[in-house]
Amino acid sequence: MKTKITGFLVIALLISGNVFSTLPVGKVPQKITLANGDGGKIDGTAWSSSELVNKVWVLVYADPDASDVNEAATEAIKAKDYPDQYYNSVAVINMAATWKPNFAINMILKGKQSKYPKTVYVRDMNRTLAKKWGIADESNDIVVFDPSGKVVFSHDGQLGPDAIKEMISILDAEIAKLK
Repeated sequence: MKTKITGFLVIALLISGNVFSTLPVGKVPQKITLANGDGGKIDGTAWSSSELVNKVWVLVYADPDASDVNEAATEAIKAKDYPDQYYNSVAVINMAATWKPNFAINMILKGKQSKYPKTVYVRDMNRTLAKKWGIADESNDIVVFDPSGKVVFSHDGQLGPDAIKEMISILDAEIAKLK
């Protein structure tokens, strides 16, 4: 009896957990536009996932409370110093996933935008990406898109050393195709 209950609990945790919270590799996710009350770029303009083309893109979808979870992964990307004509990044901040006040997060994002002007900073006010793309809501997700907008890597939560190596290898390969 104890074994059956334990097995059931493991299955329940797997189904309810982050197992199914990454975007499917090989697919172009549905188009999402964040504007007005739904969010957008920190300069107030709209952002659309249709912008994730013509370069290799890394999208980080972050709960502000978990914003540093993948610092090792983002530092590994920065260390590669990929050419601007082939690579760009977007950080989408899940504003609804935190207790922190929006004005404080907005100040931090404006500072980050000044420090990292090549990264596009976007606010998701209503968990739109989590709801429509099915990625983890209160986490830190990293998704790599090829120049056609197709997902070539997707990971929820902290990337370990092996996952970082895999992501960098995929980035290298995709960027090499553009040269």
